[in-house]
Amino acid sequence: MLLPAEKELRAVLARFAEVRFRHDLQPTGRSSRELEDISYTLCVMTGTQSVDQALAAADALLEQLRADRRTVTEVPQILAA
Repeated sequence: MLLPAEKELRAVLARFAEVRFRHDLQPTGRSSRELEDISYTLCVMTGTQSVDQALAAADALLEQLRADRRTVTEVPQILAA
């Protein structure tokens, strides 16, 4: 499975949160379709079949990306003379 870029994943998560919040406050046919669309996108990006699985997978992926960044910054830099 190809991993989504962090920036793209964060953008989809933000869009999901926005749409979900708006739909929960005032559900309409349009908000329902938007929620369905962004939920599908999130599931495809994370290779999962449900929103709960997708959110858990996104959290795990973002944590792994953070850990990878910490590892890279902790590696001593060797300068060539």
